[in-house]
Amino acid sequence: MVVNPIAGMGGRVGLKGTDGVLAEARARGAEPRAPERAVAALDALRAADPEVSLLAYGGSMGADEARDAGFDPVVVGEPESGETSASDTRDAVRAFVREDVDLVLFVGGDGTAVDVAETLDELDADTPILGVPAGVKVYSSVFVVRPAEAGRVAATFDCVESREVNDIDEAAYRDGEVRAELKAVVNVPVAESLQSSKQLAGGTVESLAKGVAEDAEAGVTYVLGPGSTVGAVKAQLGFDGSPLGVDVWRDGDLLARDASEREILDHLGERNVIVVSPIGGQGFVFGRGNHQLSPAVIRQCEVEVVASKAKLDQLGALRVDTGDDDLDAELRGWTRVRTGTFETRMMEIV
Repeated sequence: MVVNPIAGMGGRVGLKGTDGVLAEARARGAEPRAPERAVAALDALRAADPEVSLLAYGGSMGADEARDAGFDPVVVGEPESGETSASDTRDAVRAFVREDVDLVLFVGGDGTAVDVAETLDELDADTPILGVPAGVKVYSSVFVVRPAEAGRVAATFDCVESREVNDIDEAAYRDGEVRAELKAVVNVPVAESLQSSKQLAGGTVESLAKGVAEDAEAGVTYVLGPGSTVGAVKAQLGFDGSPLGVDVWRDGDLLARDASEREILDHLGERNVIVVSPIGGQGFVFGRGNHQLSPAVIRQCEVEVVASKAKLDQLGALRVDTGDDDLDAELRGWTRVRTGTFETRMMEIV
């Protein structure tokens, strides 16, 4: 187990990642989310196989979380300084390969996945890896859907398959441009609970965007998520929204553009509606790329899911990973997805 303890900290404060902006994220009040997700994965691992041998990197990069989950881990190394870095992750992977581990379980986002995969390639090692999603960007297909599933898969897998590690340019992402690049192909346990790679292409959404705009009600606060589908809704409402951020709109006024969780909460009114589209190829409605839509925000809003028919045709189901198990359970079940001006389709959130 190796944990990137700062992964995802920029999400809820509207920074769309943590690379190069950790100080700003902390200044905005960001709190770590990776450690608790690591513990959730390890709790499930220990429940599934109490006798498993766990090796971990020191401190907050794995050992602390392992002890919190009831393990007595073999510590294979320590971070070089108080502030962890990608080089620490790579050192951890080198140590794991020397110890001939059966699986590298990591907690982070696509950047962490790249660090793990590139180090294995450098060592010419075919050790399987499995990701616990904690970053803002989770485009790779090496991650489970929810943390606890990582523990169960780690305890029970018996075969592996090749999967992609992708990453995007965070600086361009913050400016509204997605530049995705295949970084590696790695061995990953075969499991139904793995997410797919994110597909960047989308379908025609003009009709559903028109429908949402025409149905917008006076006095209602609309919280509009990221992506091209909801971007078309923003255009129909008459404003230039943040392509990859969350915008808040009410009665013809843009109240907040590219808003953080705190800014969204500050602008909510008596009635609020989140408009969000699932990620193509993966089906995530919450928990990937829109961490600003936190449990605190979601609980104060109605949710309208919008997607083109073409996108839904590629999805067997929708998914959520808000970080709040109770809220995830409340959101699961059948939901109506707007696919056109008047058309809808029932889809299950699993």
